[in-house]
Amino acid sequence: MKLTIASIPGDGIGKEVVPAAKEVLETIADIHGGLSFTFTDFPWSCEYYLEHGTMMPEDGLKKLEQFDAVFLGAVGNKQLVPDHISLWGLLIKIRREFEQVINIRPAKMFNGIKSPLANPKDFDLIVVRENSEGEYSSIGGRIYKGVEEIAIQNGVFSRRGTERAIRFAFELAQKRRQHVTSATKSNGIVYSMPFWDEVFEAVSQDYPDVSTDSQHIDALAAFFVTHPQKFDVIVASNLFGDILTDIGAAIMGSVGIAPAANINVNGKYPSMFEPVHGSAPDIIGKGIANPIGQIWTAKMMLDHFGQEEMGQLLLDVIEEVLQEGYLTPDIGGKCTTQELTQAIITKMKGK
Repeated sequence: MKLTIASIPGDGIGKEVVPAAKEVLETIADIHGGLSFTFTDFPWSCEYYLEHGTMMPEDGLKKLEQFDAVFLGAVGNKQLVPDHISLWGLLIKIRREFEQVINIRPAKMFNGIKSPLANPKDFDLIVVRENSEGEYSSIGGRIYKGVEEIAIQNGVFSRRGTERAIRFAFELAQKRRQHVTSATKSNGIVYSMPFWDEVFEAVSQDYPDVSTDSQHIDALAAFFVTHPQKFDVIVASNLFGDILTDIGAAIMGSVGIAPAANINVNGKYPSMFEPVHGSAPDIIGKGIANPIGQIWTAKMMLDHFGQEEMGQLLLDVIEEVLQEGYLTPDIGGKCTTQELTQAIITKMKGK
């Protein structure tokens, strides 16, 4: 399998962790004779914006369309460009216009990393987040000024979009532990969340082998902290999924290890793979950024292309080197980005 990948390191530590993950992927390609990667780098970032007045060129999406996947590092440097410009000009623009309607983010207990939880109990969960509408729809506005000013933000929940996310979660659960939890708030949000619940119940009838439960988002957020081991697949709206996945990263021990995938399900456009962490301006250039978020994201890209065996091997190797003490400062160690990356590469070559 020959895969063409558009690489967008972006801002801050993205320029440090994307090359690290590419090294790992190239090592995997050397091991796996039938797999190869061709990377094309694009310099789109906040620095690019300062020079060109745009986060990507006018034909940027046309260029990206030609690739099998987009591999993104980080977007944002609010000291240079306001976040609403950088994110909506690059990350969200790609998500929306490439119809990447599903966002998936796993969280698991890694042996070798100390979770802030007193007893994490080997949790292993994945959040399926509706990624195209919901609370993040760009419908609304502001009127009047001063004390009379009004801001209106409309949440949009289509049956098509809601069912698509929920069905994706059930399909994923069938490959895992066959349980789906729905994140709702139908006791407080009177239209969209009862609608969400109705669609969830209807879709569940098509999957009698998958058990279900429904939790209000406030309680569910608490359960992520107190009983994360209870969960398998969680399906959530755009906002609720965003919140839950940051909690998932936190209970793992660092946002620096959390991965994500933005999935196009109709095959018209490439999917995009990115870590959850931001550009981390406080550690840029120090060589201590944790590359695991980007490398685990590479694992999700392998899975997406049907290379689950290689993906699982990579995840196992990550855990092995963590247990051996290769830890960056964010997870209690003293390793550099390169030292941790090379430890993963060396162990992969020994498999």
